[in-house]
Amino acid sequence: MKAILLLLLRLSTGLLLVAWGFVKIGAPTVAAGISDRYYSGSLSADALQMPLGIVEIIIGLLVCLGLLRKFAYPLQAAILVIGALAIWKYILDPLGLYLLTEETRQLLFFPSFCVAVASLILIAFKADDTLSLDKKLGLKF
Repeated sequence: MKAILLLLLRLSTGLLLVAWGFVKIGAPTVAAGISDRYYSGSLSADALQMPLGIVEIIIGLLVCLGLLRKFAYPLQAAILVIGALAIWKYILDPLGLYLLTEETRQLLFFPSFCVAVASLILIAFKADDTLSLDKKLGLKF
């Protein structure tokens, strides 16, 4: 049962990266707008969207497959944890009760905390992730 749940966790977090990668490639202005609004514009340049999208898709697919987990899991965790940290006010005050105003509250950002933690769980329970491609191929990743 644990292996199945870890597989589902891999698929759900990996597919999130794949989806955001496709947003960066297919709708770079949307991705840049999100970066401008919530991440201080640090990744807003149009020239960055395609390469960032490709990298996110590759990492997401590696996570989904459970391939090269030694590298893919920490990279995914870095992306998701840094993303969650950047919107910490929305995570600590999703209803706009004390850090945000009613106009700036954003309950839909709270799941960012959940997927960030899920990515850390994958790292912590990597040995139990027996349905990964690494395990099936006997790779030491």
